[in-house]
Amino acid sequence: MTSSQPTLDLDITGIAHGGTFIARHEGRVVFVPDAVPGERVRAQITDASKDSFWRAETLEVLEASPHRRAHVWAEADVSRAPEDRVGGADLGHIALDHQRVLKRQVLQEALDKFAGAGIEAPEVQAVDAGDGTGWRTRVSLHVDADGRVGPYAARSHRVIDVATLPLARPAVADAAFALRAQKPGRVDLVEPGDGRVRVLPRPEGGRRGKQESVYETAGGRRFAVDAGGFWQVHPHAADTLHQAVGDALAGRVDADATHFDLYGGVGLFAATLGEQGASDIVTVESDRRATEHAQQNLAAFDAQAVTARVDRFLTGLPEGTRAGAVVLDPPRAGAGRGVVESIHALDPEAVVYVACDPVALARDLGTFRGMGWDVTSLQAFDLFPHSHHFEAVALLSR
Repeated sequence: MTSSQPTLDLDITGIAHGGTFIARHEGRVVFVPDAVPGERVRAQITDASKDSFWRAETLEVLEASPHRRAHVWAEADVSRAPEDRVGGADLGHIALDHQRVLKRQVLQEALDKFAGAGIEAPEVQAVDAGDGTGWRTRVSLHVDADGRVGPYAARSHRVIDVATLPLARPAVADAAFALRAQKPGRVDLVEPGDGRVRVLPRPEGGRRGKQESVYETAGGRRFAVDAGGFWQVHPHAADTLHQAVGDALAGRVDADATHFDLYGGVGLFAATLGEQGASDIVTVESDRRATEHAQQNLAAFDAQAVTARVDRFLTGLPEGTRAGAVVLDPPRAGAGRGVVESIHALDPEAVVYVACDPVALARDLGTFRGMGWDVTSLQAFDLFPHSHHFEAVALLSR
């Protein structure tokens, strides 16, 4: 950051999707991290290349919000120079209950803008009674050319040396600080259901070899997954989402119909469908190893695990295929219009949408509503405390 960039005193008026905050200067929106709505901050402009908005970094808090707290991660605190603040805990300077208020605001604004009128965002629910630290069972650190190991600085690929990892599970943090002599690239640390941390080096240019299979649990059921494969990061997340999807499906699963679990991973929600009475289940996932695990994990049910891209799978189904219920858990970009249209064509009794991005969810809900679907219920869960991320579960019916 150079001294030639202008410095402005700004009033923070709201929160934006993505964990930054909103101010205005001479009619132009300015996106500012490390602030709280209601504050006045001194910020330095970092990007004035767009006419419609600028980006800035908070240098000093001039008038603090009553919701401001000392940052849970000392290395991310506003007292440090912006280029030395680590990323990954962009709401960690805000009281935990108010973080959830702000997340609800983000969801409501997304729904109002993209999903159409009449959907009220729910409260974002806590999933444990803790202080929002010590929950990350999976942490990725980076190794620079000098062998320095740590997280990236916010909005940067610069590795920061840290003395703490407060969001990590204690055993994961211990394993991180015990790392020695790593090659440049990335190191993943994973604490699966057995509690023993796996260290997975991913050096630059290295090929990903065969991985160890580990076990996780949800709803009292064990799921095999590659150590470096996808599983929810918060230890209560899989149980929470399994329960929410099960509650949404209750009474809506016809045992004689075919049910679809899309973007199914290792079969978590396919198992939820099975527990709700589905006897014919198809789970679709593009990662081959995940579908191999899914076939194993779903042995107790009449389930078929298909390795395919969801959009291609749906367009390849025979004309006239109908579904009982569809569960989908798409990536951050959402399902998109083509997938929503294909799900609509299956004429399912119900659709349960699990979302990790509020804007993508709202866009897809808007598409469903345009085809005659209603949002029957909507829940949101704070599965990523001290970050802007959260999960939502929507039930759609005709």
